[in-house]
Amino acid sequence: MAEKFISLTAIAAPYEPVNVDTDQILPARFLKFPRKDGYGQFLFKDLRDKPGFILDEKPYDEAKILVGNRNFGCGSSREGAAYALYDSGFRSVIAPSFGDIFFNNCLKNGIVPVRLDDGICASLRSFLKQYPGKELTVDLQSQSVATPIGSYSFSVNEFFREMLLKGVDEIGLTLSMLPQIEAFEKTYAEAAPWAVR
Repeated sequence: MAEKFISLTAIAAPYEPVNVDTDQILPARFLKFPRKDGYGQFLFKDLRDKPGFILDEKPYDEAKILVGNRNFGCGSSREGAAYALYDSGFRSVIAPSFGDIFFNNCLKNGIVPVRLDDGICASLRSFLKQYPGKELTVDLQSQSVATPIGSYSFSVNEFFREMLLKGVDEIGLTLSMLPQIEAFEKTYAEAAPWAVR
């Protein structure tokens, strides 16, 4: 699992297109490559082959937060899209709405997806274009985003929030409860020995 995510203050990049699908984020032909080599090199590969792509321009090339538009991460259930963002250094994506599977894949892979109102996201993208290099703070502990134009609340499912705060996956979270599990098993075996033969 990824490192812990408690709070992140970083440069944010605006990304205007709507309906950004997972094949744009990570084209399918790169899924054959091993993850150990990093999928970051393939992030938005087909779009980056054209000059002037925003994430290749300074200072956005150092961004760790992406402020997108409606329906970000729609399309296929490609978990590699989340890998590509994470391997490129992105730890949070802010957008008005997400593809459901992509949203969950982010949570499982160390990226905090933040849903904010369409108007707020549009204002943030406009501000970031006007003032390149400005930082935002995504705080998972308080579930808030602090920006130069305002602070906003968001919510993350408590199960995924705990995993991100601890920097563990589902198995790691389960293992962190091992003493309680063992205590339950012992009590259960004493109460119903016939059930645990």
